[in-house]
Amino acid sequence: MAFFSGLLFSAGLCLSGMTRPSKVIAFLDVTGRWDPSLAFVMLGAIGIAAVAFRAFARHPKPILGDRHGLPDARAPIEPRLVIGASLFGAGWGLSGLCPGPAVVSLASGQVGTLVFVATMLGGMALSFAVERVFLRSSP
Repeated sequence: MAFFSGLLFSAGLCLSGMTRPSKVIAFLDVTGRWDPSLAFVMLGAIGIAAVAFRAFARHPKPILGDRHGLPDARAPIEPRLVIGASLFGAGWGLSGLCPGPAVVSLASGQVGTLVFVATMLGGMALSFAVERVFLRSSP
């Protein structure tokens, strides 16, 4: 099921043009040649997700899992969330790629995409290593 979900997500990214960094950067360029199409893609995704979450939240147990993976609204905002979101936003704004479209774009063989994914994986490995060090050293 995860494979088919990923395939559907990939197809949606390709059809909407979100695998092209120029399209994302044009959306972020509000003072130049702004392209609002990413907003429509986001609104469509949010609308579908909202309906799906409401429909499936009524079920005590998900169809294909042990429990629902919804975040706790009362959980505190932690520094690692803020740092991660900031790094994600900076990378997205500078490159025009985020992890999902970058992985889909690997099929294009473009050097920039390959560098982005390699850098992303390196950053993830560094993050895990730093987290292990700090979690071990905490009382």
